[in-house]
Amino acid sequence: MELREFERDNAGSCRLGSPVPELCRAGPCCLGIDEAGRGPVLGPMVYAVCYCPLAKQEELGALKMADSKTLTEAEREQLFGTLDRARDFVGWALHILSPNLISTSMQQRAKYNLNALSHDTAIGLIQHVLDAGVQVAEVFVDTVGPAEKYQEKLKRHFPELEVTVRPKADSLFPIVSAASICAKVARDRAVKNWTFPEDLGDVRMEYGSGYPNDPKTKEWLAQCLDPVFGYPQFVRFSWSTAQTILESKAVPVRWDDSEDDPAQKGTRSVLSFFALKESSKRQPHRFFHERKLEPVTGL
Repeated sequence: MELREFERDNAGSCRLGSPVPELCRAGPCCLGIDEAGRGPVLGPMVYAVCYCPLAKQEELGALKMADSKTLTEAEREQLFGTLDRARDFVGWALHILSPNLISTSMQQRAKYNLNALSHDTAIGLIQHVLDAGVQVAEVFVDTVGPAEKYQEKLKRHFPELEVTVRPKADSLFPIVSAASICAKVARDRAVKNWTFPEDLGDVRMEYGSGYPNDPKTKEWLAQCLDPVFGYPQFVRFSWSTAQTILESKAVPVRWDDSEDDPAQKGTRSVLSFFALKESSKRQPHRFFHERKLEPVTGL
């Protein structure tokens, strides 16, 4: 599984996949969908699909796929290797959504919540596989939100497919278990090899699991916070865990183009961080050095 395309620009999203086996173009196939990294405050969310011919489901079962959450990282890597060696009848595709994209989507003016983002990502992956020539006949999905409503939504988009949405589908259907393995292996690798475009100074890279209740994750979030510029793009700043720390430890600012707010009286303007007085000896933040920005004295 090669993630270099995503690693070159980990601020957006990226779709990757295996070559399509010829058997999957020749006869009806089943397809499973699962995700990894929905809950963490750190790192990307990865959606994965895995597919194989209906006639090869017995061989798929013999690969002994399992729900990725019940396995160690080493076991998941081993099972992904098993899947990869079955490439003559098994294919997969991924959609990696960066933490920056997730938070920006959730906090835009027209709200785009995580459930809607998840549904649209799954729909996009099914269409991607169909466009690649895979003869999808049956789809099995681990639910996001109420299973019945999600199933109806998928049926409206793909009326020609037999769609089954179930809670814990990754433990019920081998093809969803296979998708679960692909998603988790991809997220693990993306998190482990994350490239930080920001200079974090002396902050240690021991951020734990990335889940909000992990003490190591909480400690790392407190350490890597910049009081003015907030968090690196590795952090989902829309998560309440991050917002609570921002509200308590970041510098409050006032945007000059916003309406007057009595509650903001005495709060520094955001422009005050960009313009220095002649007498000030404070060194500009590394944000300006990295982007080669200099103060403008006149326009």
